[in-house]
Amino acid sequence: MASLPRDLAQLQEEMEGHARAYGLDFFPVIFEILDYRMLNQVAAYGGFPTRYPHWRHGMEYEYLSKSYSYGLSKIYEMVINNDPCYAYLLECNARVDQKLVMGHVYAHCDFFKNNLSFARTNRKMMDDMANHATRIRRHMDRHGVETVENFVDRALSLENLIDPHAPFIVRDRGESAEEAPRPVAYRLKSKSYMNDFINPPHLIEAQQRRLEEEAATRKKRFPAAPARDILMFLIEHAPIENWQRDVLSIVRDEAYYFAPQAQTKIMNEGWATYWHSKIMTEKALTDSELIDYADHHSGTLGGRGRINPYKLGVELYRDIEDRWNRGRFGKEYEDCDDLSVRARWDRGLGLGREKIFEVRRVCTDVTFIDDYLTEEFCHRQKLFLYDYNPKTGMYQISDRDFGKIKQRMLAQLTNQGQPIIQVVDGNHRNRGEILLRHQFDGIELRHDYARETLRNLQAVWGRPVSIHTVVDDKGRLITFDGEDFEEKDSADKVA
Repeated sequence: MASLPRDLAQLQEEMEGHARAYGLDFFPVIFEILDYRMLNQVAAYGGFPTRYPHWRHGMEYEYLSKSYSYGLSKIYEMVINNDPCYAYLLECNARVDQKLVMGHVYAHCDFFKNNLSFARTNRKMMDDMANHATRIRRHMDRHGVETVENFVDRALSLENLIDPHAPFIVRDRGESAEEAPRPVAYRLKSKSYMNDFINPPHLIEAQQRRLEEEAATRKKRFPAAPARDILMFLIEHAPIENWQRDVLSIVRDEAYYFAPQAQTKIMNEGWATYWHSKIMTEKALTDSELIDYADHHSGTLGGRGRINPYKLGVELYRDIEDRWNRGRFGKEYEDCDDLSVRARWDRGLGLGREKIFEVRRVCTDVTFIDDYLTEEFCHRQKLFLYDYNPKTGMYQISDRDFGKIKQRMLAQLTNQGQPIIQVVDGNHRNRGEILLRHQFDGIELRHDYARETLRNLQAVWGRPVSIHTVVDDKGRLITFDGEDFEEKDSADKVA
């Protein structure tokens, strides 16, 4: 990797000054300039210069390289949540593109530093990724490339089985067995001479035995409470070798590092787009660069047949800013057609600007959409739902109802669109089996995905694995014992 040439170093200083003047706050940013081959290589590694060896990185590199060669896609920028932040520039980009990318990067870095979802992320992940690669290679040297890579395959298939909220939760582990009070049977109030009639001794004794048996059962429950972080459960309890435990911990660490980025994709890209467009149009853009900038910026915001996080994010930030400004200035602001006057009002009181900084700090995509997506915004942006029509063999607009649009968006964003799975029993049927529970929210599990997940979990655990879910509005228990799958209806409610 080469350091920036003098002209780009001066451009970086200029763009950083503009970003800070607007109130953006970020870690130091180190830019590297790469050719398209090196940029594709870094992108295949998730933005890191070094990762552990695995076939999926090579597959991703081939995909990116062919997409670039055939003119289907082009990577303009990448930035890493780290302290300092690392960002990459494509060496063949025009100067106007480098300006745009730098403005975009500084806004991303501001988001990484200030959004609460990233508050518990590892800010030295650049170093840790290199350490992970060294550890995986060491395991390959000792146990064989194919053996380790096969286990990494299994671990990666389970990487979404974490609890993205876990870093922010202080869990009450409860009292110890010695400190826990002994359960006492409930007695009705009565006169002393009526006590044997109102609280018969044989019933009180039976109730006492039942309470103590239930307390003993809870004490023996494993895990004590449903565990959503299944990777951690496997690390702590699976009968595997130490090198396999280390691989699981590496996959888990990286899954938690990337989780906030998946939780804030719309917000993050919208924030970066908002600021690069403001910096470019108000500060950095020259007359000769206007057409190229407009062309590339419009390409970023173009429709793609599905949610474009750049477009949806930036428009929603602008809508929030506008609504909060209108709330302060009232009808006079709303009726004003002079953009320069409105801009002066915005700079003077900045109520809308303060609001979007607040939103940037406290929201995730779910709360961003849930709290601030309005019916008026939805109609103005011409949002709609589309579904496959088997009669025509085509995807067609199926609905424009605001409630349904918002509901589907939230369903796609909640838990990154993944089902919520928990371990509810690590000694199911007293045979050392795992029982999982699917937290059913109206969307059934994909059958093929569920089976492959059970297959990989069973390979790690070494004993049969079952999951309690819902199929066609009925309870369903799916089990894999290492050889065969068994499915049966289940009326049991998993506690």
